Amino acid sequence: MSTNYDIIIVGGGPIGIACGLEAQRAGLSYLILEKGCLVNSLYNYPANMTFFSTSERIEIGGIPFVSNNVKPVRAEALEYYRRVAVSHRLNLHLQEKVLSIRPINRKFEITSSRRAYSASHIIIATGFYDLPVLLNIPGEDLPKVVHYYKDPHFYAMQKVIVVGASNSAVDAALETWRKGAEVTMVIRGEGIGRRVKYWVKPDIENRIKEGSIKAYTHSTLQAIRADEVDILTPDGVETVPNDYVIALTGYQPNFEFLRQAGIRLSEDENLLPFYDPATMETNVKGVYLAGVVCGGMNTHVWFIENSRIHAEMIVRDIVSRRR
Repeated sequence: MSTNYDIIIVGGGPIGIACGLEAQRAGLSYLILEKGCLVNSLYNYPANMTFFSTSERIEIGGIPFVSNNVKPVRAEALEYYRRVAVSHRLNLHLQEKVLSIRPINRKFEITSSRRAYSASHIIIATGFYDLPVLLNIPGEDLPKVVHYYKDPHFYAMQKVIVVGASNSAVDAALETWRKGAEVTMVIRGEGIGRRVKYWVKPDIENRIKEGSIKAYTHSTLQAIRADEVDILTPDGVETVPNDYVIALTGYQPNFEFLRQAGIRLSEDENLLPFYDPATMETNVKGVYLAGVVCGGMNTHVWFIENSRIHAEMIVRDIVSRRR
């Protein structure tokens, strides 16, 4: 088994796969390393999730994605990306985590949870879904608190707090309510987020208006206990009986991994990684970024549909330099 490559791609999500396809077409040796399963982030999406984008917008490598409806669901996306990886015999290792990247003699030494590799170029396409943005409040470490929502049945006939007002929070609130949960939303702002899917937004707003789902706006969760929570509202602290907390407050890239690779981050709250927008190369020569990891804390900037082009840009730059 070779351990020396032209390119090592860190991350086996849609953009990592797209980078592998481009490297393959250019005749470059490459390896994709993914710490979880194939398209691990998509696998961890809610079971009933429908994409905001249409299927052709999240195609990669020019390979058609045919879905039953205009907007594909999670299961269709998992099948599509698996078929792309298998049919093109992509060189990828799953369940293998990259631990470190070090420059050595004009190349890079990559240490994973299984072995060591060397490569002339690195593409980091790790996304942002692995690390939740924590509330940092008492009780957040209780077993009743989750930062990922999967399926509504588990919460049937339970008292559920949903923290957040984004697409994921709205889906969790509506789906658990329809399974018989008593749902209370805790929303930091004035209401449901403006980026919530247009066919879902009226539904959640009507459920709140009619009182089926209770919503505290301009409010924050202050403390979590075994059978209740404290909510700081504009009128003071309210204590609400509770069985489970679904804290969907967003996610962030693994900034420590980027720093260890030598990539500079902006000094403001956005923590934007440095890269050349024409080539996607970072301040570390030979290390590139692809996909949503480029946005730092601005995780709403890059998506599959507008970052899949990164794969072409990066491989084009690598090939031009080799020539």
